[in-house]
Amino acid sequence: MDQKSIAGFSKLSKEEKIDWLSRHFLPQSGKEHFEEFWLQNDQIQRIIDGFSENTVSNFIMPYGLAPNFLIDGKVYCVPMVIEESSVVAAASSAAKYWMDRGGFTTTILGTVKVGQVHFIWKGGFTQLQKLFPDLEQILRQNAASITANMEKRGGGISEIELVDFSHSEPGLAQLRVRFQTCDSMGANFINSVLENFASTLESFFLNHDGIPDHLRDINVIMSILSNHTPECLVRSEVRCPVSQLGHASHGMTETQLAEKFRMAVRIAQIDTYRAVTHNKGIYNGIDAVILATGNDFRATEAAGHAYASRNGQYKSLSDCEVADNVFRFWLDIPLAIGTVGGLTSLHPLAKTSLEMLGNPSAPELMRIIASVGLAQNFAAVRSLVTTGIQQGHMKMHLLNILNHLNATEAETRQSLAWFEDKTVSFAAVREYLEQLRQYAE
Repeated sequence: MDQKSIAGFSKLSKEEKIDWLSRHFLPQSGKEHFEEFWLQNDQIQRIIDGFSENTVSNFIMPYGLAPNFLIDGKVYCVPMVIEESSVVAAASSAAKYWMDRGGFTTTILGTVKVGQVHFIWKGGFTQLQKLFPDLEQILRQNAASITANMEKRGGGISEIELVDFSHSEPGLAQLRVRFQTCDSMGANFINSVLENFASTLESFFLNHDGIPDHLRDINVIMSILSNHTPECLVRSEVRCPVSQLGHASHGMTETQLAEKFRMAVRIAQIDTYRAVTHNKGIYNGIDAVILATGNDFRATEAAGHAYASRNGQYKSLSDCEVADNVFRFWLDIPLAIGTVGGLTSLHPLAKTSLEMLGNPSAPELMRIIASVGLAQNFAAVRSLVTTGIQQGHMKMHLLNILNHLNATEAETRQSLAWFEDKTVSFAAVREYLEQLRQYAE
């Protein structure tokens, strides 16, 4: 075995894992960095370690706040976990901008989540449809012990649909199951129900009187929830008279701003290259709140990108219209999230984030997250069609550049003042610091 290979790695202690890593893959400084980023509180460290496998340290991300979000008449201070410069600042700026114009209005368009049992049966889909009423009754009956608690909270199985895929693969069919999971994301609940359904399927075909012996074999391929959630959907929108949009830069009038903004969103609907970047900007805001509240950003992004492609072409998730001198900007987005269970209850800061938001229900958190995504998108597009994205973006990088160049506190203060009305670039900052240091000598 190669000396860099190892058996039983998961059984090593954290210290042993890091020692092995430093012997074969890391310099001593790397080992010190891992140890440096361990949390000091042993109890919290054990909780964090339990989230994943083979953990050796913690990866710290900035935890920021975006105040002044007026959503459906209620003011929020929204937590955001993200490392990219300008995101929190842009969200905060857009939130304040729209607070003065009525805030964000949201609508829950659906809260349905989906799971699937994929199986192959050679008896034909027509015969399967005839058996389905009996099958559905037994499926629900056998899963009753799993669904009872969720049903008490107002959730459970809302529909079981039989879907034919035999045109693509002989004998392939699917149970497509729709669920309501209340305030939980519901992954464990859904998967438990689906695996119970798989077992019931096998038993049903083995024992049902209406099935001939030569067709009793059924091959269950897999049982799993789907992260495609087009029926778990929320809309957030803003609107105001065009005259209230305010003057933009370079003498641009409110009417010109409204039309240029509308056209920028339209371009993201007709050009996939632009749409991908446009939607990435939306997820700058959404992912940051998803992370802060202990939800699954990978699942929500997958759902959103699938939804953006629902008509056969990848398009903008947001839309804009200017009609009767009213500017309207809105976003429809799938968000299958939770406020109970999982990391939302286990991670100390995720729990604190939810407390900060007033311990919202899952639908309320959907409203908040969608509004942050819309705010982020508004700030980015407005910047693009006025000053350009780079001016604000590079200013947010100024502190990072100064840190990289080892600027002192005094140099940092002077640099911030100097670049207040100037273009920021690495070369420009370096040249300015060199001049400061020459004069200081």
